[in-house]
Amino acid sequence: MIRATLFIAAASLVVTSAAPAKAPPFDTAAPIAYLLDLSSGAVLLSKDADRRIPPASMAKMMTTNVAFELIDRGELPLNKMCTVRPETWQKWHGPQAGSTMFLSPNEQVSVENLLHGIVTLSGNDASVVLAECIAGTEEAFVNVMNENARRLGLTNSRFGNSNGWPDEGRTYVTARDLATLARAEIENHPKLYKQFYGQTSFTWGKTLGSGAAITQANRNPLLGKVAGADGLKTGHTEEAGYGFTGSAEQNGRRLIMVLAGVDSFTGRINESVRLMEWGFNAWQLKPLFKAGTSVGNAKVQLGSDSEVSLIAPRDLAVTIPAGVLSKVGGMKIRYQGPVKAPIAKGQHIADLVVAMPDGEQVMPLVAANAVDQAGFFGRMWIGLKQLFGMA
Repeated sequence: MIRATLFIAAASLVVTSAAPAKAPPFDTAAPIAYLLDLSSGAVLLSKDADRRIPPASMAKMMTTNVAFELIDRGELPLNKMCTVRPETWQKWHGPQAGSTMFLSPNEQVSVENLLHGIVTLSGNDASVVLAECIAGTEEAFVNVMNENARRLGLTNSRFGNSNGWPDEGRTYVTARDLATLARAEIENHPKLYKQFYGQTSFTWGKTLGSGAAITQANRNPLLGKVAGADGLKTGHTEEAGYGFTGSAEQNGRRLIMVLAGVDSFTGRINESVRLMEWGFNAWQLKPLFKAGTSVGNAKVQLGSDSEVSLIAPRDLAVTIPAGVLSKVGGMKIRYQGPVKAPIAKGQHIADLVVAMPDGEQVMPLVAANAVDQAGFFGRMWIGLKQLFGMA
């Protein structure tokens, strides 16, 4: 397999400009910051985004992602009941245990409610109970977390527990990897993402004495402050400082942001809101292709067809500074080819790479139709053509 590159005409997409498109300035007090535009794949801000850091409770996004994978595969029912082991309760209750869902020993709790306890309440107890419910032990669940991380392309992250509790450096991530994980949550599990993220509060457990229901607010600093905010996860320990991986969608355009190492609770709120507002206000989208538009073709190996049409799986656009006319320098289709059959309709097999003044923006292209593997005689004919230089 070789990397194939097809250049496509971009003349109709060029807008001339007397002024070059420069990234609008943004300065943040956060030592680590990252902002990604999912609509175009453009990285709008990257500040020390590949430094290894402790994630604190942002690690719970991986616990949630593992659960989402199993739920969508039909292997983990939302109504499955999980038992709170007394040993787990003993370790993860009280002020010394950090954020809690206020579970009780031997309590039966559904997967659905545990996910609310993790996503909205950041419950350390909920994370461990769910991990034990899924894999038997937290240690076994951690193996699944790391396998999932490799599959998702988190190349600079490792998980040592299910909730991000400090563990002498065994658990580490980067801002770039956290954004990749958030993207997987949003794009791979849209129904579950909508169901569990963005809730302003959740009620579980009862107070001692009066037995009043305990309602806790979501710590997401964007909720109620930035339009379209709906995720994802805050984190805080003495070691990590205050961090946040967040997302918001406005007019069909979704951004993912990561901040880490902020020195105060209030600072995390202020910097998160500033960064997300800058992402939406200082940048704009320039449309390229409507969803379903044919962009090019890819060669197919040992297939019933020798080529497959590549289409846009959604509306594709590039991100440019707001109020500045920008020039698209050129576009190309890139894939590992020829693509081996069989190919499923809608399978991601290529990328559209757009050259911009400040770097490339990369968007997915998918197969317009299925391509079956060639039959025995078809493969023989293909082999003969290749042998005699006919293909």
